[in-house]
Amino acid sequence: MGQIKVEKNVGGIPGLCVISPAVHGDSRGYFMETYSQRDMEENGIHIQFVQDNQSMSVKGVLRGLHFQKNFPQTKLVRAIKGRVFDVAVDLRTDSGTFGKWYGIELTEENKKQFLIPRGFAHGFLVLSEEAEFCYKCDDFYHANDEGGLAWNDPAIGIRWPEVMGSYSGTASGEGYALADGTPLILSQKDQKWDVLKNTF
Repeated sequence: MGQIKVEKNVGGIPGLCVISPAVHGDSRGYFMETYSQRDMEENGIHIQFVQDNQSMSVKGVLRGLHFQKNFPQTKLVRAIKGRVFDVAVDLRTDSGTFGKWYGIELTEENKKQFLIPRGFAHGFLVLSEEAEFCYKCDDFYHANDEGGLAWNDPAIGIRWPEVMGSYSGTASGEGYALADGTPLILSQKDQKWDVLKNTF
């Protein structure tokens, strides 16, 4: 019996899927299958994952928007602690939804997973005090192949929840904060990415 519910083509973007695992709970706690190749294939998803990653980030951290140029990755992402807003942007130049984005809140409570195919940029914003984030990839990380987009590109228009501030023409986090005053925290590299029209 299948242990997942799959919502396909979320946001009207072909290939993006939200996966909700069956959670079996009682007075002792809960159990769930976090991944089953059989269940995925029964839902028409055929992916061979080769690498698992995990990160911890504090509130206000924004990672992204990242992609690999020559070795694109499919990612299956979830939050195992805390709360993040996770975003995918379609970078497939032959796609009718090129440049369109979709975002979803992933939390340790809702246990949802977000499947992002090859050909997308990916990023997330931490909304809780801390968040631990796990993701599976179908290709290995290639350090010299990383590309990125400005997280605040107005042409893409991602509506990051709780983020206050005005676009100043760069991906700098300066002048941005969450609604409670927590400053936005980005790596130096993520503050140097350019907008979509100058990247593709």
